[in-house]
Amino acid sequence: MLAEDVGAKQTSSTTQPWWKGASIYQIYPRSFADSNGDGIGDLPGITEKLDYVASLGVDAVWLSPFFTSPMRDFGYDVADYCAVDPVFGALADFDDLLAKAHKLGLKVIIDQVYSHSSDQHAWFQESRSSRDNPKADWYVWADAKPDGSPPSNWQSVFGGPAWTWDGRRGQYYLHNFLCEQPDLNLHNPAVQEAVLNVARFWLERGVDGFRLDAINFAMHDPNLRDNPPAPEGNKRTRSFDFQRHLYNQSHAEIVSFLERLRSVIDSYGDRFTVAEVGGDHALSEMQAFTEPGRLNSAYSFAFLYAEKLTPALVAQVARDWPEVAGWPTWAFENHDAPRAISRWAHGQPAEQLARTKMLLLATLRGSVIVYQGEELGLPQVDVPFDQLQDPEAISNWPHTLSRDGARTPMPWSADAANLGFTTGTPWLPLGTEHQALAVDRQSGQSDSMLEFTRKCLALRYQNDVLQTGSMEIRQADEAMLTFDRGKRLRCTFNLSETAQRFARSGRKLMSTGQVDDSSIGPYGAVIEEIS
Repeated sequence: MLAEDVGAKQTSSTTQPWWKGASIYQIYPRSFADSNGDGIGDLPGITEKLDYVASLGVDAVWLSPFFTSPMRDFGYDVADYCAVDPVFGALADFDDLLAKAHKLGLKVIIDQVYSHSSDQHAWFQESRSSRDNPKADWYVWADAKPDGSPPSNWQSVFGGPAWTWDGRRGQYYLHNFLCEQPDLNLHNPAVQEAVLNVARFWLERGVDGFRLDAINFAMHDPNLRDNPPAPEGNKRTRSFDFQRHLYNQSHAEIVSFLERLRSVIDSYGDRFTVAEVGGDHALSEMQAFTEPGRLNSAYSFAFLYAEKLTPALVAQVARDWPEVAGWPTWAFENHDAPRAISRWAHGQPAEQLARTKMLLLATLRGSVIVYQGEELGLPQVDVPFDQLQDPEAISNWPHTLSRDGARTPMPWSADAANLGFTTGTPWLPLGTEHQALAVDRQSGQSDSMLEFTRKCLALRYQNDVLQTGSMEIRQADEAMLTFDRGKRLRCTFNLSETAQRFARSGRKLMSTGQVDDSSIGPYGAVIEEIS
């Protein structure tokens, strides 16, 4: 069922940057491991578990925000870009984490949030104090219309107007997300220099790269033109969904800032930058952001919000990123999307699908991200309304699937209190289904999802063609997906609930599900070395 022979590592004939084709493990610090019993994960907890992360066979870890924050959006509202929030520890704890990761051969990528800050940030506190202070133009301020209404019709991602009135300045300020997350004015060169200094601060500490959060929201239309209405028939669960977002985001000058950022980052050697880009025009923006001299990669939402995993979807994303385009990064799960198993299983047994999707992720062209707990096959947790923490879920209940359900604590020990995550009261409830999937239950069990994940990542690591080789779609019908990597490996997936015809192409390297010389079972998959 598993690998017959993943073989010795096949080295590339050319030297590639470490991040090209890398496997990255995302850690959501609040929910990974709590070292002090306050119910919230922290940096020392992560450090204690880095041996486990390294044992998976990944190249790097990505840490979601751990910076000083009032936690209205759990760290994506930054009050001090160069300090660690006390709930996560101290700057020395980050240095310890970084040192241990590097000792284990793991790169460390951290989030950078340049589109907005917290309203508690010192920059915003000064900016709002008057219209003529040194930071008066560090955020996006505008006068009311003659009738007192907001300057434009722009809507917030989290619902409601994207403008909030501030009595101290007698003006509105822009916030594409929560009202506690005012938008920085990155059109201002002084603001650009300030955030570049933030990047320098972390690069000098030794981080290996950045994930740039919501970077296509970093600049707006200075003329504050109204967004036009969205076409009829699109999904509308938030006021944000009623518009085409032409002017509140995605300004053409963003790429000039990215070029400045890339220049700074390159001065520190071999570092990695990946952009988070969502929205209706995400593909064109991702490819613009990853042109030479800009960012290394872009982080696609193509799978994260997909309601079903289909051959057509995989074929489309492959066509969208030909070799002449930039370098993509793929994830099936993260802290902002419901667990893929719960989205894609549709009531069917999830275990086999979990294995097949992990093998698929490991064989895609691009860099790949595994979200904490995905290696265990964790399903989404149904967090009751009265225990929700996510402001988006609370605001849009019950239409928006809660991000909290994918952020619940990591299950380390099946028989320990709180599954080994904390000795205190966890900040979110643990999933009852997660007990049987805990790390200690799966470790060392040859037939477990955890051990299967390790084999998938080993297969990727040991075959350079899976990291940087070409990808050619050979079949993508209702059920079957077949593609070649570098004309050397053939990857075949049955993404349906019924057995399908199958013809062997060569020596089997790895498989999952029922696979023989003539058929491949439901959600089965096989990787072959082409004869």
